Amino acid sequence: MEDIPRDRLSGALRRGAVKKHVAAIHVSGKLTLLQRKLSNVLLLNAYDTLTSRSRHQIDARTLCLMIGYNSNDMDTLKQSLRGLAETVAEWDMLDEKGQQEWGVSSLLSYAKLKGGVCEYAYSPALAEKLHDPKVFALINLNIQRRFTSGHALALYENCYRFVRTGSTGWWPLDLFRRLMGVDGSAYYETFKHLNAKVIKPAVTEVNKTSNIILTPETRKQGRVVTEIRFRIKDNPQLAILDIDDGEAMRHGPIYARLRQMGVSDRLAKQWLSVHGEDQVAAKLSYVEARKNVKSKVGYLSAALDGDFNNDADEGKRSEPPKTSPQAERLRRIIDLVNSRTPTQRDADRRLFLSQLGDARARDDFTKHGWMSPLNATRIRLFWAEMAPGVFDDVTEELDAEV
Repeated sequence: MEDIPRDRLSGALRRGAVKKHVAAIHVSGKLTLLQRKLSNVLLLNAYDTLTSRSRHQIDARTLCLMIGYNSNDMDTLKQSLRGLAETVAEWDMLDEKGQQEWGVSSLLSYAKLKGGVCEYAYSPALAEKLHDPKVFALINLNIQRRFTSGHALALYENCYRFVRTGSTGWWPLDLFRRLMGVDGSAYYETFKHLNAKVIKPAVTEVNKTSNIILTPETRKQGRVVTEIRFRIKDNPQLAILDIDDGEAMRHGPIYARLRQMGVSDRLAKQWLSVHGEDQVAAKLSYVEARKNVKSKVGYLSAALDGDFNNDADEGKRSEPPKTSPQAERLRRIIDLVNSRTPTQRDADRRLFLSQLGDARARDDFTKHGWMSPLNATRIRLFWAEMAPGVFDDVTEELDAEV
């Protein structure tokens, strides 16, 4: 599965990283790898409205794709959501006044799947903790998708927040076992087993997979290991995976032109990150040259999404006359695409591409997007499945594919 572009996600999801509160990290050790990834994506999706909305939604197929498993495997998604609802989150920390606060909550207060949408909620107390900007760790979704071990991802999450200090500090082994989700296991009470089955494999995967390198160190009382800490440094081989808040983009001329046109800061960074400066510059020049365009930002969005063929004569839209049944279907497809969030649009493209085994068909879709003539029937069937009934009143038989 390819890395997730930073516009994959709607709202906070577009950041590509989640501010994950230390409380959430420290209590989710018993989650499976899939549940841990699911927890991160759900949190990122909800982050902007954690304290202002009591319920959050995300397209179920998009959610599956974000986590990296079959988008039709709803049973696995149900099991993972059930696991989050049954997992207890516990925090014990100082509040803003220096008072100790202890709390407990399920990770999700509820979750449901209906009409292809996953709806879920956090308890008010946990939502407040998860949204606290003062104490958090940045979890890069591109990085988390690379992990194959739950222990490795748990170790990464717990270490990354200390990357600026260079060390986690000393953790008692009891705490470390809890963070890794192996507390209560007699087998892992023996450090030899803990080291061989958890620490060494997890460190190896973190160092191979992520943007940091860990070096474990232990401290003993007599001959017994009682504490562990991890030295942390940047991984120069995978530094490209580091979180980029887009600050550098703000100093470029293309960003300035986008902002002058009225594009928001977040959307400008999103487009530059996903499409690159050259492509954005070309589309921007094309749109700027158009006359009698009421919404240049909307026109530019459509151009970047492939809805316009700016190589055609006079920059006309690459769709047939609006009076034909096929044109009506295409119009509805465009409306469906435009109604989707940036996260969902990218997930839709990836999902559709994954269904194309023929290289020629893939190339045509890459070039023309949803207007691909070679994939006309496949595209119609895809959207008919995504939005049942959307073409029901367009009764004429589809033309054969080109």
